[in-house]
Amino acid sequence: MSSHDSFEIWFLTGSQALYGDGTLAQVADQSRRIAEALDASPDVPFRVVWKPVLTTPDAIRRMCLDASAEDSCIGVVAWMHTFSPAKMWIAGLDALRKPLLHLHTQANRSLPWSEIDMDFMNLNQAAHGDREFGYIESRMSIARKTVAGHVSDPQVTERVGTWTRAAAGWAEARQLKLIRFGDNMRDVAVTEGDKVEVQLTLGVSVNTYGVNELVEAVDAADDSAVDALVAEYEEAYKVAPQLSRGAERHESLRYAARVELGLRHLLTDLGAMAFTTNFEDLGGLRQLPGLAVQRLMADGYGFGGEGDWKTSALLRILKVIASDRPGGTSFMEDYTYHFGPGQPKILGAHMLEVCPSITTDVPSCEIHPLGIGGREDPVRLVFDAASGPGFVVGLSDLGERLRLVANAIDIVPPDEPLPRLPVARAVWTPRPDLRTSAECWLTAGGPHHTVLSTAAGLEALEDFATIARTELLIIDEHTTPRGFAHELRCNQVYHRLARGL
Repeated sequence: MSSHDSFEIWFLTGSQALYGDGTLAQVADQSRRIAEALDASPDVPFRVVWKPVLTTPDAIRRMCLDASAEDSCIGVVAWMHTFSPAKMWIAGLDALRKPLLHLHTQANRSLPWSEIDMDFMNLNQAAHGDREFGYIESRMSIARKTVAGHVSDPQVTERVGTWTRAAAGWAEARQLKLIRFGDNMRDVAVTEGDKVEVQLTLGVSVNTYGVNELVEAVDAADDSAVDALVAEYEEAYKVAPQLSRGAERHESLRYAARVELGLRHLLTDLGAMAFTTNFEDLGGLRQLPGLAVQRLMADGYGFGGEGDWKTSALLRILKVIASDRPGGTSFMEDYTYHFGPGQPKILGAHMLEVCPSITTDVPSCEIHPLGIGGREDPVRLVFDAASGPGFVVGLSDLGERLRLVANAIDIVPPDEPLPRLPVARAVWTPRPDLRTSAECWLTAGGPHHTVLSTAAGLEALEDFATIARTELLIIDEHTTPRGFAHELRCNQVYHRLARGL
């Protein structure tokens, strides 16, 4: 995964010159401590950088312009320590092009009741100043997250940290290069979409390269590099006997290694962190890439099968959001249902391409026939997803806008072993139940390709949708078909009006 070590969150504090130098010195000292507490918190994965207290419209506007222009700044946290008249913030907020979090806090956690005088009240009036700031944010229709509470509260730092991850996902989207090797699957509707609109909305750049450019990179792989990668496979996975050195299918494993080397080399050369393939458009490839795609996803690349570039982009964004968190994030597809006996469940999989980050087992490296594509039997990793809570989310192009649809799920073990299913898979129970989940998903026009994550968290997804000003529908334990249909109708009106003429 490309490094995001340089990412920063800028901490801005609002006040005004009316208070005088002595009071403003106290404001600066206390706001610096709040920023340092956020920076030191393990919940906040990126550096928090304190900036000098802002007391004039010109200083506010210049700071917002600087934040918007600075590539390392992925978001701004704003706190009104005292009273900062909000008209001073209009030009700055209008110029700000980075995600905004409004932190409603104060320097002291508890009130020193016996010592409170008017000097204390004048200094510690964030309850006053932040309401003024919240008003102007709402008046200007500024998309933001609001977090209230003291910085010593783990719930506060956790929510701030979650937002910073969403801001990192947005920063990644704004510069993401996605490569389509060939077109998407013929006659399929949901994998189509407006690439220009997606670049305008999310920033993702999507371009197509001929499959045979990939073939050239695969064929150019060095034999010694292939030897080293095969040795890595043998160390990391349970390699099937027929793929072992000297066995009848070992050359298939070596070719899978060539595909991985070629893909990595070409994607690196193109500066791309997301890609697609399509079994109908393989050019001179001898296998549909399976093992290579799975390993690239495990390293943070976005991927979509059958040319599904929207899901590929979404996967890369969620990989960044979930970076370094426990759990995994993978390309996925709802395949088939278990209606009973027992609790209804969904069996998710794909032809080959499921990311091993979602398992805690050692995957098995196997080779099996693939009934479509007209190529040699492909090598793939086979495993069951680890149990635990998560979500699946899909991105649809509705023509006039993009829509994210997410479903909270619980991954569970299969009711019985799956000895004849030669692909990686996940079994889950959707919330609130299979019937409601499926009806609502279909009503929303959610796609059949999704991203499954046990690492990112739904709050981070909500934060990302807010930053991107993109519709998000969540199906969870509180969802009813009637309420969901009403939400869809309201959203339809809102998003059409929000787009303007």
